[in-house]
Amino acid sequence: QNHVTRAYGRPRALDDTSMHIAPGQVIGVMGSTGSGKTTLVNVIDRYVDVSGGSVEIDGVDVRKWSLKKLRSSIGLTMQDVFLFSDTVESNIAYGVPDTEMENILSSAVIADADEFVSQMPDKYDTIVGERGTGLSGGQKQRVSLARAIAKHAPILILDDTTSAVDMETEEYIQKHLAAMPDKCTTIIIAQRISSVKQADYIYILDKGHILEEGTHKQLMQQKGYYYKTCVMQHGLEDAEADAAFGSALQGEGGAF
Repeated sequence: QNHVTRAYGRPRALDDTSMHIAPGQVIGVMGSTGSGKTTLVNVIDRYVDVSGGSVEIDGVDVRKWSLKKLRSSIGLTMQDVFLFSDTVESNIAYGVPDTEMENILSSAVIADADEFVSQMPDKYDTIVGERGTGLSGGQKQRVSLARAIAKHAPILILDDTTSAVDMETEEYIQKHLAAMPDKCTTIIIAQRISSVKQADYIYILDKGHILEEGTHKQLMQQKGYYYKTCVMQHGLEDAEADAAFGSALQGEGGAF
């Protein structure tokens, strides 16, 4: 993103923000409600267009991509999970309707959905209601994540994807995502420190601006928004330990 502005009025949802993401990097994005996180997603996949600046993928402005090609290149899970009144299999295969069952199963395993789906009366042929009626919030999120993984897209955007699952399940999903053979560029938008701390680089948004940026360790040492959030979520003692011995930077910046 190059000096991106997106205005719905005043204040601007994004205001002169720039981010550079190298292929294969994992990027974390955090910020309070109204900080611009969802707008960030929307300008990447062109649900809305920027008011100023540009969003580029592989050096090409996304406005020059066909919408079909752009969105087929992005696996996306949103905060508001939408599932169709159809089988679990069809919901996971949405976007790749001709995919093989092997892909659906492996994607469900990575998303930690296979275990609970396999316990359903008709397993992957089980019909779920509109918007996932009959599934818990965490189960809906995992089916939605499996759908995004099944696309094998070069870009994966996870918008608060694990907010409704427990910490153990989140850790399982993180480990399996990291072990995927097809390395994709991943953007994780989250409220939990645990969701982003292993990212290569993290951005903190505030009122459309980048408030802080760096690795987990760097942000902990700054003792700003990120550090205070860690204290609130994990306690002062754990936060101080993370500030001293946090994760090191795993990748270098690049162009996105």
